[in-house]
Amino acid sequence: MKIYTNPDRAQWEELCLRPSSDNPVVRERVETIIARVKADGDKALCALAKEIDGIEMSTLEVSESEFAAAEAEVSAEVKAAIKAAAANISAFHKAQLPKPLKVTTSEGVNCWQKPVAIGKVGLYIPGGTAPLFSTVLMLAIPAKVAGCPSVVLCTPVSRQTGKVSPEVLYAAKFCGIDKVCKVGGAQAVAAMAFGTDTISKVDKIFGPGNQYVTTAKQLLGNKAVAIDMPAGPSEVMVMADSTAVPSFVAADLLSQAEHGADSQVMLVCTDQAIADAVNAEVERQTKVLGRADFVEQALSKSRAVVFDSVADMVDFANTYGSEHLIISMENPWKIADQITSAGSIFLGNYSPESAGDYASGTNHTLPTCGWSRAYSGVNIDSFIRKITYQELTKRGLLSLSRTIVNMAEAEGLQAHANAVKVRLKK
Repeated sequence: MKIYTNPDRAQWEELCLRPSSDNPVVRERVETIIARVKADGDKALCALAKEIDGIEMSTLEVSESEFAAAEAEVSAEVKAAIKAAAANISAFHKAQLPKPLKVTTSEGVNCWQKPVAIGKVGLYIPGGTAPLFSTVLMLAIPAKVAGCPSVVLCTPVSRQTGKVSPEVLYAAKFCGIDKVCKVGGAQAVAAMAFGTDTISKVDKIFGPGNQYVTTAKQLLGNKAVAIDMPAGPSEVMVMADSTAVPSFVAADLLSQAEHGADSQVMLVCTDQAIADAVNAEVERQTKVLGRADFVEQALSKSRAVVFDSVADMVDFANTYGSEHLIISMENPWKIADQITSAGSIFLGNYSPESAGDYASGTNHTLPTCGWSRAYSGVNIDSFIRKITYQELTKRGLLSLSRTIVNMAEAEGLQAHANAVKVRLKK
């Protein structure tokens, strides 16, 4: 990683750029895919599978025999890990369930708020270069805890086998997801947004993905379908001082760099010696990784930034707004309390980002590309709408009548005022 020392604030915006930001070629390609799926449904999905991945698709929905075969292939160790991780994820998300509330705002005026699960949700599970069955747990468990009645899951097949990862299918079945469709990329997002003969139209789409998936979500979000957030190529920032362990920091950076060539990792530290030590560890550890090619491409777009001031480190971290933020510093909570933009924060030397990716209980579907300044990561509220209710007695309406009429007439909305006046004549 290239090292920058005390960069001027005028450089910060450039240093915070993501590798896949606003690619017009990707956008044009995604727009074409969306149009084809909208027009031709399943036929387009099969054609795109052939064109993009070289795979002939006879059916799009996973069959019961495929679920059964997958269960037989998954090792006992992985099944046990899924069960243990699911227990923690379920416990954390169940604790978030909101309760109905009732407030009497004034005499005779009663207001309620009631949580209601989203009716139809679509889950996108990446599977191109790594079958992320952990993401099945992160999306399916809160959907079920929230009480969503209809859940469909889309995930690509392996180019090598032409099948969905057995771990993805086992995790889906474990979580109670019966409908899984063998569709990936931007076309999966379009299929869930518009609906096809095989894939039902959903109300909201969840899940991370590459720049094609993210672009499709952004193009269709709030136009054809709601989306959870922009959740694109993975990223991590590590804040480190002299109390950090360079081998730990390097391992955390590499754990995100191995996601893909368009991932990005950032080191923000208090002196050059830390940056040099971490860089040396990154080089050493990369040599033994199976996905070293992805790592090297991601590292070429990554940076180490040295600041003399901890205050500048904090400001830079908030400017970047990382998906994952690891604070390997003395008194990490003191730093964390100053962070206003991050998807998920990991504190201390023994809180690796991979704990959140798999089994601690927090959700790993998080906003990327700086969107943590405006979005939360996936949580129970992501799968719930909150409907408000109100009931006024005649006395209650009378007590508010002058306030309502005065405001309505000041806005020039006479019918609003009349809706109150006509009631008070009875």
